[in-house]
Order: sequence, then structure tokens, then C-alpha cells
Amino acid sequence: MKKDYYEILGVSKSATATEIKKAYRKKAIKYHPDKNPGDKTAEENFKKAAEAYEVLSDDNKKARYDQFGHAAFEGGAGSHGGGFGGMNMDDIFSQFGDIFGGAFGGGFSGFSGQSRTARVKGSNLRIRVKLTLEDIAKGVEKKVKVKRKKKAKGVTYKTCTTCNGQGQVTRITNTILGRMQSSAACPTCHGAGQMIDKRPKGSDSNGLILEEEIVSINIPAGVTEGVQLKVGGKGNEAPGSNSISGDLLVVIKEVKHDKLKREGTNLHYDLYINFSEAVLGCNKEIDTVTGKVKIKIDHGTQSGKILRLRGKGLPSIERYGDGDLLVHINVWTPQNLSKEQRLFFEKMIDEENFIPSPSKSDKSFFEKVKDMFS
Repeated sequence: MKKDYYEILGVSKSATATEIKKAYRKKAIKYHPDKNPGDKTAEENFKKAAEAYEVLSDDNKKARYDQFGHAAFEGGAGSHGGGFGGMNMDDIFSQFGDIFGGAFGGGFSGFSGQSRTARVKGSNLRIRVKLTLEDIAKGVEKKVKVKRKKKAKGVTYKTCTTCNGQGQVTRITNTILGRMQSSAACPTCHGAGQMIDKRPKGSDSNGLILEEEIVSINIPAGVTEGVQLKVGGKGNEAPGSNSISGDLLVVIKEVKHDKLKREGTNLHYDLYINFSEAVLGCNKEIDTVTGKVKIKIDHGTQSGKILRLRGKGLPSIERYGDGDLLVHINVWTPQNLSKEQRLFFEKMIDEENFIPSPSKSDKSFFEKVKDMFS
């Protein structure tokens, strides 16, 4: 059974973002591979701390974790939320390397045994994708055009002559306390360990060009407005032969539906019927996210009645089942009456069946709202 993320970092659920970041930095430095060469247990603890921080440092992921625990990211959710449980050293240093500050020479590092080789990651790109409720209901594949920096054809790189491929430079300073050693990112290659050798015409100083590419994005069912998905490796490329590409961050924009309103996984539909239909009963056809369905309105239906169509809402992204479609019945009161119609209603105004007489089983509006959210 996976250990609680708060327990891994040694913080409480009420910890602030600053406290969470501080706790992670402390754990990361304690178990850092540079400090524990060859120690597999320390490496595993290092990865666990990074996994915990990835979730707890993100407000959306943290909220889901607080509500559902580890189950919030099971069943493939990690593939669109950031890769929970499958983080490697390159992921950790490319995402959180800045947290270590200068403690270990920056964060653009990959590890092989005890030696460190510089590895730069390209910058991320962010786009917004619009989805209809129908898209959200079933999940969808979207193909989008993305302009991203890529290595120009024919570009070559060579070992940086300043840092000799290490990606960092070491300085030794004599002080009254003795000789002090410090490391910093190489000012020439900026941590890449390589510098440009042959730059093709039309490319920038790093040998990169801007190209348009069609990227396929698989969007899972049940996503919500503002959720950010990640397509790994589809951001900008970085210079150097051993660099890795950034990621494409996809922000979901929900398109408003003409007739349906969303509330979590539930959907709401306002159905208007006329007075005669309310009195006599009728059959109506309404829209759902999976097509039209027919519903029966019983005779004597009161305005404000709510019909619940179970499972006709939206799926949960955490795979906890589908929501419901709540149909709100509104009886339309006629406003422009003919002389004959007015005479009919005047005649009926004192009729026994027209006098309001709600029973104890007839719930008020507030009771219906309470039931709806219970």
C-alpha cells in the first residue's frame, strides 16, 4: 500500500505551499544521489519525495488527492496528470531542479552511477483546447497545430570548451577560513555541456528553427474547465545532442451547451411545459450528452418538480461512476388569453380541483434543492 504523501514529506494536511516546498527541499537534499552515491534506498526515497511534491504542490492535484487519496490517480490518470509513480531522475531534475538552488550545481542533471552528465530540457508550450459537453462525456482525440522549436536539419554540436562537457564550472576561492569550492552552471553552454558546431542557415544561435507540427491529443472523459493535461516531449526541443524536448501543456476550455448546464458530474436541464400538459400529462423528448431521450410527465405535475435520470450525466475523471441528468419541470403560465380562455379560467378559479392543496408529501422548493445535493 502506497505511503501517504503528507507523511512522506513530513507535513500536515493544513501545511501551506511554502511549508510543503521547504519540506520537499529538505527531503530531496537529504536523499540526493550526489550525497548518497550508489544507495538504492536513498534513490527510492528521493523519487518518492518528488512524487509527493508533484501532487501536493499543484492545487488541482492536491484537491483530488485530499478527496480520493491515491485512487484519484489510478486507472491511467497519471498519463494525463504528470506521470505519478513513474518519475525518473530526468523528470525530477527537469521539473524541480530549481528547488535545489546551488546545492548540487542546478537541476539539469541525469545520473549514471556516480558520474553526472548535463542534460538540458526544452521549454514547455501551453495551448488551450475547447471541448463540448459531448466531447467530455465520451473522451476525444484532438489534432492541433503546434509551432515548436526543433533542431535544424544538419545542425551539429561539440563538447563545450569552457566546462569540458560537464555543464558546470567549479571555482575555488581562498578565504580566511580556507579554500572554498563552489559550482555554477557553465556561462557558455548554460548547463548543456555542448556548444554549437555547425549552424544551418535560417536557424537561431542554438541551431533551432520554428516548425509547425500536428499533434494528436487523447483527452480522457470527464475532464473539467481549467484542467491541464500534459503531452510529453511535444514542447520545444533544446540544443545539444543529448537534450530532451519540453512538454505540451493542454488547458481545457469548456464550451457552454445551449440547453444543458454542468455541475460537477451532474447535468441540469430546464424543461418548460404548458398548463394543459401539466394537468393531463405528456411525453417529451429532451437532449442529453449521448443523444435524445423520451421522458414521461405524469398528469398533475407541479412546477418545480425535478426528474432524475440516473447515469445520464458526465463520467467522473477519477472513474467513480457517471453523474445524473436533473430535469427541472417549469409549468408555463399563459400571459395572453383570448376572451373565451379568460372566461374559462374565471369559471375555474373557485373550483375545488383548482384550489392549491399541497399534501405533506409535496416538498417545497428548498427541500427539493436539499434532496438534489444529498
